[in-house]
Amino acid sequence: MAASRKIVSLTRFNAVSLALGFAFLYLPIVILVIYSFNASRLVNVWGGWSTRWYAELWNDQAMLAAAWMSLRVGVVSATAATILGTLAALALSRGERFKGRTLFSGMLYAPLVMPEVITGLSLLLLFVATQTERGFWTVTIAHTTLTMCFVAVVVQSRLGAVDRSLEEAAMDLGCPPAKAFVCVTLPIILPAIVAGWLLAFTLSLDDLVIASFTTGPGSATLPIRIYSEVRLGVKPQINAICTLIVAAIAVVIVTASLAAKLSSVKAENAAPL
Repeated sequence: MAASRKIVSLTRFNAVSLALGFAFLYLPIVILVIYSFNASRLVNVWGGWSTRWYAELWNDQAMLAAAWMSLRVGVVSATAATILGTLAALALSRGERFKGRTLFSGMLYAPLVMPEVITGLSLLLLFVATQTERGFWTVTIAHTTLTMCFVAVVVQSRLGAVDRSLEEAAMDLGCPPAKAFVCVTLPIILPAIVAGWLLAFTLSLDDLVIASFTTGPGSATLPIRIYSEVRLGVKPQINAICTLIVAAIAVVIVTASLAAKLSSVKAENAAPL
């Protein structure tokens, strides 16, 4: 009897802890979404339901230009970081114990632990020393530098779990090394590469500190635009664009979950009995 009461109390404690954790994480987002439909111009005063701020957002060219800039920087920097990070992971996982490997890996993973202020300031000094005009490409280079190490970590961990005998068997059957990698190893590590790209894109879309050091006139990203306007007061349009971003992320998560579930069902059906 005492054991059953203890189990019940432990279950209630876990449920309460889980509810408090979810409330801490998602209650601010729920409030933001609700107030994006607030009819009042004052964001802290409820004035009824309305979608007027989404229409106002459509006319806010500065905010839309910043969002488009963030998307462009995110796609280009995530693609470049994925290519470079995958090559770096291959060098560390498949390469021989070349001289300077420890230094190379340390320099590759340094942005993981280095404060973004130091990274942004060092890149700013580099661009100033080389007399590079700050704009789209400087922000893209900075975000590629920041996110490449994250891609390398994800891909290298997947490469460490790959059975190299599969690739060796393909080469024993006459397949060239490059083709063996493309046909055998690449499909196995492709989910890790996609995950690295998504992680790099998310980090680029979220970055404020490094972008503030490397951006120039006419190339402000969405976080910089939102931060500059919030300092003067929260505009209702900010709630609207943040709600659209949350909705887009929710759609991507649901789509990925459904695709993963569908692929697992197909794998179970294709498995021999």
